[in-house]
Parts: sequence; structure tokens; C-alpha cells
Amino acid sequence: MIKARIVVTLKNGVLDPQGKAIEGALGNLGFAGVASVRQGKVFDVEIDGEDAETARTHLSDMCDKLLANTVIENYSVEIA
Repeated sequence: MIKARIVVTLKNGVLDPQGKAIEGALGNLGFAGVASVRQGKVFDVEIDGEDAETARTHLSDMCDKLLANTVIENYSVEIA
């Protein structure tokens, strides 16, 4: 069993209204000095297989087809 973490974030230049809302809320809660917040998603996936490169290929295919909107999002795959 191979464990992996997929991190999906918005590409630079894509507006992030949720990140802006979090940034404002942190300021209202007294956390000064927060210059910018960008939000994203994290997926922890366990996949059958022994070969990390094959697993990485399958995980990337999952991101391309479902987990990330590659028009506006980037993703990274980390094998544990």
C-alpha cells in the first residue's frame, strides 16, 4: 500500500475570494500582520501497488480527471 498526499492550490493570478475572506477574518480576530492568504485542498490517498512511479502516474491522472481543475489549479503529488 502506497500513501500519498495531493495538494491542490489556485494558480497565481486566479482570484481567491475565500482566501481574502479568511485574511479579513484573521485581522478581525486580532491576528495582525497577515499579508495574504490563499486557500487550497489536501487529499490523503492510499493506493495499491509497490512501484512509486506507477502510483505517481495514477495519482496524477486522478488529479487531471477529477481532483483538480487544471485550468485554474495546480497540484503536487507527494509519496510518503
